[in-house]
Amino acid sequence: MSIEYHRNSDFVPFRSKNNCHKAPKSFTQQEIDLQSTPLFIPEGMEKPFLLVYFILLPYMTGLMFLFFYIAESNLELFSSVYRNSSFLLTWSIGYEILASLIILYIFKMAFGFSKDAIRGNKPFVRPH
Repeated sequence: MSIEYHRNSDFVPFRSKNNCHKAPKSFTQQEIDLQSTPLFIPEGMEKPFLLVYFILLPYMTGLMFLFFYIAESNLELFSSVYRNSSFLLTWSIGYEILASLIILYIFKMAFGFSKDAIRGNKPFVRPH
């Protein structure tokens, strides 16, 4: 992507039209770039970090669900619920919550993409 500067204003960048690529026609044909994921994964340590993310994120989500929804933010009730619940039960609750949120996010992105396809990809123009 090249950025050129307008002669009258040195601080307003805009894209050159000859370097723009066409957007895909459908949501499923988009190119996926794993470098732009929000997860922190250092190069060469992908497998251990993904294992930690796969275990810790659902477990922490399950603990938050137990604390806020089941125990209603009561520490005494949470400690008794936590002692009586197994790791696998807490992890599976968190896994289902995260899976539901991810599916909802995918639907949101697909609907947003379809709205852009209907309207057309009009470039943003800053009013003068």
